Amino acid sequence: MKSEQQYIDLFTANRDLLDRNGAAVMNACREKAFADFARLGFPTQKMERYKYTDVEAAFAPDYGVNLSRLEFAVNPYEAFRCDVPNLSTSLYFMVNDAFGQKSLPAAALPEGVAVCSLRQAAEVYPEKVAACYAKLARTEKDAINALNTMLAQDGLFVYVPKGVAVERTIQVVNLLRSDVDLMVNRRVLVVLEDGAQARLLFCDHAMDDREFLTTQVVEVFAGADAHLDLYELEETHVKNRRFSNMYVDLQRGSVVNLYNFTLHNGLTRNRTDVSLSGEGAEVNLYGGVIADKEQHVDNNTLIDHRAERCTSRQLYKYVMDGRSVGAFAGRVLVRHGAQHTVSEERNANLCATREARMYAQPMLEIYADDVKCSHGSTVGQLDEQALFYMQQRGISREEAQMLLKFAFAGEVIDAIALEALRDRLRHLVEKRFRGELSRCSGCKLCK
Repeated sequence: MKSEQQYIDLFTANRDLLDRNGAAVMNACREKAFADFARLGFPTQKMERYKYTDVEAAFAPDYGVNLSRLEFAVNPYEAFRCDVPNLSTSLYFMVNDAFGQKSLPAAALPEGVAVCSLRQAAEVYPEKVAACYAKLARTEKDAINALNTMLAQDGLFVYVPKGVAVERTIQVVNLLRSDVDLMVNRRVLVVLEDGAQARLLFCDHAMDDREFLTTQVVEVFAGADAHLDLYELEETHVKNRRFSNMYVDLQRGSVVNLYNFTLHNGLTRNRTDVSLSGEGAEVNLYGGVIADKEQHVDNNTLIDHRAERCTSRQLYKYVMDGRSVGAFAGRVLVRHGAQHTVSEERNANLCATREARMYAQPMLEIYADDVKCSHGSTVGQLDEQALFYMQQRGISREEAQMLLKFAFAGEVIDAIALEALRDRLRHLVEKRFRGELSRCSGCKLCK
C-alpha cells in the first residue's frame, strides 16, 4: 500500500470529527484538498521540486493524530524557558498544532494587533481570515499543502492593522509534546495591512523522545509599505521529520526579511515561495544549516518577480558533517514586464567529511530585458593549507576546524537584525561545532 492510502482512509473515516473540531473557514476547504491529495499522491523524487527528499518514505510510518483535540498535560510557560539573554519578547506557544491558551504574555500588544488561535480568529475576524486562508497555499499542485489543508484543525493567526508598528518581537515557540509517535498539522496565517511593521520569531523544540512528523503551512500577506522580519529556528531532535511550506505575498513598497536556521533536526524540508506582486517590493532570504550524523536538510525556494523595480536577495550557507545530506534549490523567475528587477542569489556549502553530501541547484528564468540578476553556488571542503597554517601557530587541528567552520557560517549569522538573537546564535553555533550541542538546549533526550 502506498503511503498516501493511510491518510486517505484517515480522512474518510474521520470527516465529521475534523469538521466538529475545526473552524468553518478551514472545513470549507477540506473536500477540495482531499480530492487534490487523492489525485496527486505524495510527490516522488522524479518531480523537480522534490528530487532531493523521499517524501513517501517519511510519511510511511503509522503516526497518531490528535483529531479529538485532547489536551496534553503541559503548561508551556512553566515547562519552557527561552535561553536567549536580553531577548524581550511577547511570548506565545503552540503545543503541537494547538494555540496555548493557559497563560498569555503580560506585555500588551498595540491596540488592534491580534496573536491568537486560528479557530478563534475565524470567529473574531471572519472576513479577514476568509479572504486570506488557503489563498496562497494552493492545493492543486502540491500534496503537502493538500494534506495539511484537509487535516489541519487549528493554528496561529497574527494580524497587524494598517499603520501600526509592533515594537516588541512576537515570539512563538512550537513545542512537540506526546507520549506516542505523533503527526502534527499546523497552520499559520500572518496578515500585515498597509504600513504595518512587526518582527516574528518562530522556534521549534521537541519535548519528548518520540517520532514526530510535522506538516506546517505558513501564509504571509504584506500590504503596501509593510515591513516584516520573520525568523525561524529549528532545534528539535533526530526523530523529528518536518515539512514546512511558506508562501509570502508582497504588495507595493513592502519589505520582508526571512531568516531560517536549522541547528538540530532529523529530516527537514522547507519550501519558500515568494511573490513580489507590487512595484518596489523587496525580499531578503537568509538560510543557515548545520548538520551532522545522518541528518537531512532540504531548502527549496521560488522568488517570483511579477512587478517592476522589485529586489530579491538570497544567501544560504550549509556546513555538512558526518553522513549528513543537504540540498538547496533556488529558482528566481522574472516575468514579462518586471523591468528594473534586481536579484542576487548565493549558495555556499562546506562538506567537512568525505561522507557528507550536498546538492546545489541555483536557477534563473528571465523574461524581461532590463534587469540585473546574478546567481552562484559553491561546494567545497575545509582548506588544508589554512588548517596547516593554524596548526603551525599552536592551534590544535580540532580547534582550527571549528574556527574555519564558524567563520564560514558567520556571514549568515551577521545578517540577523535582532541583536540578542544574533549573539545567542553565535554562541549556539560555536557549541554545535565543538560537539557540545547535539540537541536542543535544556533537552534530556539525546545525550
